[in-house]
Amino acid sequence: MGHNLVSWKVLEEMMLELKNSGVIIPVKVVEDLRAAKSMIHLIYTDGGHSDTLKKTEEYLANVESFVITEGQNLYGADEADKWLRRLEDANIESLEKSTSPDKYIVGVPRDQRWVRIEPTGEVTAETVLLVAKDHCMQARMQSDGKIVVCGQPENLKAFVKKIATLNPRR
Repeated sequence: MGHNLVSWKVLEEMMLELKNSGVIIPVKVVEDLRAAKSMIHLIYTDGGHSDTLKKTEEYLANVESFVITEGQNLYGADEADKWLRRLEDANIESLEKSTSPDKYIVGVPRDQRWVRIEPTGEVTAETVLLVAKDHCMQARMQSDGKIVVCGQPENLKAFVKKIATLNPRR
């Protein structure tokens, strides 16, 4: 949920950059960006039903597709790659900020960092468990279906980056 807000902010900045460079932004893309923002607020207010989350990600994917394509046309492939990395880095950073070491989760040693992941779509529970094992992380399923992954900060960062690359939207 938090990563959607981060994606929205980065995409808005990129769209403004395009507009300032003379690119005409189609009404549909502006509407999708506005709709995504409304859906994100709805998720925060309403608790985020899966349909709302899916629709938000669809809107963001539409905007991302336009922005990256236009960025590539205007600035070239290298700049478009930088924009994609900027989006990915912002999302990873938002995930890392959500892994506060001050919170206490039963079974996680105090010297380790943790993240809670909800398996969805391409990123299945089995995938999360395998990637956690590959990165020397401990992982366990919770009763609500989410997975708590914990370990050393550098391992956690590598783990989050790997999981982010498995997301088909990126």
